[in-house]
Amino acid sequence: MYVNGAWGQFQVRDSVLFNPHVEIGGGYQMPLGDMAKRFGHSGVVGLGFHIKAKSQWYYGVQGSYFFGNKVTEPGLIQNLYTVNGEILDDQGQKSIVYIQERGWMYFGDVGRLFPVIGPNKNSGILAYGGLGYIHHKIRIEHQSNEIAQLTGEYLKGYDRLTAGPAGHLFLGYFHMSNNKMINFFAGVEYVQAWTRSQRNWNFDTQTRDTALRNDGLLGVRAGWVVHLYRRAPD
Repeated sequence: MYVNGAWGQFQVRDSVLFNPHVEIGGGYQMPLGDMAKRFGHSGVVGLGFHIKAKSQWYYGVQGSYFFGNKVTEPGLIQNLYTVNGEILDDQGQKSIVYIQERGWMYFGDVGRLFPVIGPNKNSGILAYGGLGYIHHKIRIEHQSNEIAQLTGEYLKGYDRLTAGPAGHLFLGYFHMSNNKMINFFAGVEYVQAWTRSQRNWNFDTQTRDTALRNDGLLGVRAGWVVHLYRRAPD
């Protein structure tokens, strides 16, 4: 719960607080490395729980969901097209197929707040890094009637599910206002991952993908901070 009243303002303005908090945010990112060969820019939304200690050390966990509409995967669903370049559903009718990027990433973080700017000692330049895990795939959806090859277990032969260990770095600004009303973060984030395909066989290309991928993401992220520190007793 928030601190309140004059005592709460005194704490924030003049004291270095032990500050657990929840962050809700989002951003925009561009792919790098092998990921840039397969996907376009993506949006990202996330939720995190972190603690800023009185020593200004910063640590916690977070998870994010990212999504995009540009996919350039060679040979994707090539075996489903007719000679006229159409995909037919189980009723023999032309179907519209949507191909999108979807993914998740999770990190444990540690870093430090440097109170060189801002309204109080609980605001400033925030730098942290973390280790975790990432997985992403191609989402294939279609309208009208069912397409048997793109449902159930068959869909796994086309979705290119990829996963592996990852690390990330964040550098930005963390703000805690004296009146408790405006609390946010904003900065630049870099993600580096080493991933492999999680599928045994690609049905469309009739191949098995065993390559180690060097996936990267670079973007901006910002969000709102909900503080959980308590008011000290009188």
